[in-house]
Formats: sequence, structure tokens, C-alpha cells
Amino acid sequence: MKRSLRTFYILIATQMFSLIGSEMTALAVGIRVFKDSGSATPLAMAAFFAAVPRIITTSFAGVLADRWDRRYVMVIADAGQAVGTLLLLVSFASGHFQVWHLYVVSLIQAAFGTFQGPAFQASITMLVPDDQRDRANAILQMRSPAAGLVAPALAGVLFALVDATGVMVIDLLTFGVAVIVVILVHIPRPEQTDEGRAMQGSFWQETLVGFRVLWARRPLLIMLLAATLVNFFFNMVGVLFTPYILSLTGSETTLGMLMSVTSAGAIVGGIVMSIWGGTRPRVHTALPGIVVTGVFFALFGVTRSPLAMGVVLFGLMFPIPIVNAAFDSILQAKTPPDLQGRVFAAVMQVALLASPIAYLLAGPLADHVFEPAVGGATWDLFAPLVGSQAGSGMGLMAVIGGTLVMLTAAAFYAMPTVRHMEATLPDYKPQTADEESGAEMRGPAEPATA
Repeated sequence: MKRSLRTFYILIATQMFSLIGSEMTALAVGIRVFKDSGSATPLAMAAFFAAVPRIITTSFAGVLADRWDRRYVMVIADAGQAVGTLLLLVSFASGHFQVWHLYVVSLIQAAFGTFQGPAFQASITMLVPDDQRDRANAILQMRSPAAGLVAPALAGVLFALVDATGVMVIDLLTFGVAVIVVILVHIPRPEQTDEGRAMQGSFWQETLVGFRVLWARRPLLIMLLAATLVNFFFNMVGVLFTPYILSLTGSETTLGMLMSVTSAGAIVGGIVMSIWGGTRPRVHTALPGIVVTGVFFALFGVTRSPLAMGVVLFGLMFPIPIVNAAFDSILQAKTPPDLQGRVFAAVMQVALLASPIAYLLAGPLADHVFEPAVGGATWDLFAPLVGSQAGSGMGLMAVIGGTLVMLTAAAFYAMPTVRHMEATLPDYKPQTADEESGAEMRGPAEPATA
């Protein structure tokens, strides 16, 4: 199977370019909404509407990623997200923007955005040699933070020059470039495996294939449940980062700088992973890395000066691309290439299963429970830890969330089934011509079991 690293790097660069436009739009709109409303709830609700489609539509995206040319699936993702930006542009330009418009656009963009992940992650196996898979996954994890590093600075300058509508026009242009490039490159189609043939069925039946593959490899599913809990705790507070920082600093410039530092931490983590490659077994990279993230997550709720927050945010994001790259490499090693679109779709669905609940709870908890409690009768217990100023309630939420992330990762890492899964689960090995001939004489193979 011929693989093209050049195509992989072209796709990464193009998608990062498109993400810069999207990040600029998201930052400009987020600042506008929080300043107009003075509430954290609208941003949390926008995150909720962005999370729901990822759970509902990702199985369809996985089936299409395995059935269709994966380039076309990525084109659908980019084009659909561009439609959402266009609708938001019309709303702002007409002067009739309302918060519910943001919810609708978040829903549309997330529904189409779900098609991107499974197609892109499954394509890595076809484009990158096995001995460079960890490096490729680390570079993939750097895509979003690299955009996040550049976007805040550009958004600040462009917002002053062309306002939010001009930023969104630029965003639309980046989508156009991404679509053209994806159409022009070539991504090889995977050959069908015995397990893939055994799991063929109707479109609706194949939406469940990813879950069947994970169920047959039970340790992967257990580790995925750990990711679900971690995402729940992380997202409940992570969605409050913008209002928390603005409450403490009162400065959009400081917010932009801290978001850039956050992205820098993830970029450095990705660079380290691309050079280092992680441990063998990879699980010894993934779960301890989550524990480290939880430590910095809790510390973020304690810090109050911009400098301290910058140091902690850098440390918080540093392990995340390392963790994600290690886990993606495990999945790519343990599952057949022609099923990976559906497997990664199932992983996304399970990992984000509890996130909508986290987003629904985050805003009301911050606005009606934790923030009003600041300065109250019992707040003296927490004031030495998180202070008594505006934003301290959200700081306490970060301390609690980070502690729960640490405990969850440590508990799953203590399970022998998870720690030893790379030894107990066999790697996928392509069949030789002789083996394929023998398989045909024996008849179709049964689905693998753990």
C-alpha cells in the first residue's frame, strides 16, 4: 500500500489554515456575547448545542468515512461549517443578531464538523507508515492549538479593523481554500479485511459496527469510559474559561494572550510527542498524562494573576496532545483500516456522551450557585484557596473538576485490564497474498473477539 506523507502534511497545513479562521470567529463572537449578556450561560449553551450533534450524527459520519472517498467526507464537513459561518455573518451584518442565532449556527457547524474527525483520523493509517504513526498523530493534535496560537492575535487586530463581520468573511475564505485542496489530493482507499466483510450490512446496521469492534476489544472500551468521565469534568469547567478569565482580569487583551499561551502549551506538547514518540506500552503515556492535566486544571482555579494563569494553562495543555496521540495510535494499531472510520466515530460518541450534560450544568452552576456563594457565610472556608473576588466561584469549580480528573485517571490506571491491554489485544496485521488465498479456501472469517 503506497502511502504519502506529503499528502498528510498538505492536509494538516490546509486544515490548520481553515481552523485559524474558525477560531477568530469563535473568539470574536464569544467576547461579544459575554460582554453584552454579562453571563456565562449563553457560552455554555452554545457549547451544549455544539456537543449534541457529535453524539447523534457521528455514527453516520463513520459509515460514510469507510464507504466513500474520505476526501469527499472532509469536503462535506468544511462546506457545511462554512454555511453556518455564512448564516452568522448575515445575522451580524443585518444588525439583528440574537443569542439563539448562535445556538442554531453551533448546531449546524457541529453536525457537519463531526464528519471531519473520523475521515481524517482513519486516513492517517493510509497515508503514514506504521513507524511514524505516533509522530503523525502528535502533529494532528497540534493542528487546533497552532490555530489557537495565531487566531487570538489576528482576531484582535482584524476585529479593530473590520469588526466581527469582516472576521467572518475571512473565515469563509479559509473554508474555500480547504475545500479546494482536499479535492485535489489523493487518499488511498483501504482494502477490505475479513473482519470488515463479516460486519457488512445495511447503512443502519453499519452505524453500530464501531461499537461492535470496541466491544470485541473490551479493554479499549473501558479506557474509553475513562475518557468519557474525564471529558465530563473537564468540559464542565473548560467552557467557563472565557468568563472566568474576563471576570478576574476584565481585559480582552489578557484573555487573548492567555488563550495563545494555552495553545502554545499544546503545541510544545505535540512537538515533544512527535520527537519522543511516547512510552511502550502507550497506555503508560496516556493515563499518567491525564493525571498531570488534572493537577494543572485544579491549580488553574487557585491562580489569580495573569502571569500565574499563563504558567498553569501552559502546563495544563502540554500533556493533552501527548495523551490523545497515544490513544489514537493504540486504536489505529488494534483495529482494521477499513473499519477505522466507524471506530473513531464510536470513540467520539462515547467520549463525548456526558459532555452535553456538563455544558447544561456549567452555566447555571456558575451563575446561580458558585458565584453567588462568594462572600457568603460559608465562603471563608474556600477564600484562602480561591479568593473572594468576582470569578472565585468558577475558580472553585476548576479546583473540584481538576481533582475529579486526577482521581478518575488514577483509578482506571490502577486496573490491570487497562494497564496490560496492549499486550492482551493483538495488533492488526495485513494479510499476505498467501494468507488471503488460504482465507478464501477456508471461507469468511468470524469477527475478532477479545
